[in-house]
Amino acid sequence: PRLLGGARRPEPVCADARALPLRDASVDVLFSNLCLQWVEDLPAVFAGFRRVLKPGGLLLVSTFGPDTLFELRGAFAEADAAPHVSPFASIAQFGDALIAAGFKNPVLDRDEFVLGHPDLGHLMRELRTLGATNASVERRRSLTGRARFARAAEAYEPLRGADGRLPATWEVIYAHAWGPEPGTPIRVGGVDEVQVPVSSIRVRPRP
Repeated sequence: PRLLGGARRPEPVCADARALPLRDASVDVLFSNLCLQWVEDLPAVFAGFRRVLKPGGLLLVSTFGPDTLFELRGAFAEADAAPHVSPFASIAQFGDALIAAGFKNPVLDRDEFVLGHPDLGHLMRELRTLGATNASVERRRSLTGRARFARAAEAYEPLRGADGRLPATWEVIYAHAWGPEPGTPIRVGGVDEVQVPVSSIRVRPRP
């Protein structure tokens, strides 16, 4: 479908970020905003991103870093041993994954934002509204329970600021990189692999 002036109408697609249903080298700009922190297999995601991005195409991503919700993580650590906050890759791990996937000239930056909440229940309700639930495979499968929640709330309380609110830190990592030219090596299992079209391989005729 096309809009007035000949511009194409965007076509929404619902798919797994690790298996994009797009043709190889078909995307000029790939933008991912606050999605990758919920995916544990970064190499699989970046391999797919590299596959669909055109040579010289631009990759723009943002994700949460490991300092995100460190206050919440520490408070629940006082309540039980189960992880209640998803593990997030550091800026160094994120950059290494981009390089290992073969992207060119990656540039990364980070910011921290601290938001205030009246109590732990308010923060947890906001996280559920955002869909920011724990995606770790090691997370507790049963309900947290009132006793554990009360212990976590008690552990969180000493962090209450002068404004009377509980802080919640969000570390945001930004990165951009460029799609490599065909034939650029990619790191797979510690070995550099090069993929080239079969049509480009010359076969010498038999004499």
